[in-house]
Amino acid sequence: MIVEICANSLQSAINAEKAGADRLELCSELGVGGITPSYGLLKSIKRVITIPVHVLIRPRSGDFTYSEYDFEIMKEDIQKCAEMGFEGIVSGVLLEDLTLDQQRTEELVALSEEMTFTFHRAFDWVKDPRLTFRQLQDMGVDYVLSSGQQNTAIEGLQILKELLQLAKSCKPMPGGGINATNAQTFLESNFDAIHLSGTQFHRTLSAVPKVSMNSAAFLKEDQLAISSIERVEKVIKIVK
Repeated sequence: MIVEICANSLQSAINAEKAGADRLELCSELGVGGITPSYGLLKSIKRVITIPVHVLIRPRSGDFTYSEYDFEIMKEDIQKCAEMGFEGIVSGVLLEDLTLDQQRTEELVALSEEMTFTFHRAFDWVKDPRLTFRQLQDMGVDYVLSSGQQNTAIEGLQILKELLQLAKSCKPMPGGGINATNAQTFLESNFDAIHLSGTQFHRTLSAVPKVSMNSAAFLKEDQLAISSIERVEKVIKIVK
């Protein structure tokens, strides 16, 4: 069984490789489901890590329905990953009604060329997982990362097993809440790969900062925070 570790930093990647992971999904900001890592992190990973690395292509947090600006950024990032020699891409696009955006996802798969393509956990939002899995398989996707449309892969095991029965060229990869207490279940269920972060928090400060830099108000999955022309103009008129 392939053990894929979702690494959110160079240190996480180094630790995962030392622990015996088979490959990495590289991203940043696990707290929002992951976004595309920085160019500096990508360069460092290529210099230090020897196991295969699949790069998450997600330009922002929130939903998986992207503007033209977002989509152009995604395509540029995939091209850069190809140039740098990464082994895989993790991405995907949905429509506003939470069905698969076949046209745009096909474009990303084609752009990934020789790299492995994983459709990420946007899959857990789609209305018809079985139909969507078939569509992804038909367009040449290699893996579908999913928790079986539940909060954890253990809770979604039934749907994951159904996807496994549909699998030919595309493989469902359970992810979400997998750890040492339940990994055996997925091995016994004949999955080819599992996905986990294996993270543990380490205290970095001796005291809690007075002012928090985290803002729950920005953590919305059905809305995007975008700078408003009107609000910016009002301030500029006052101070200029």
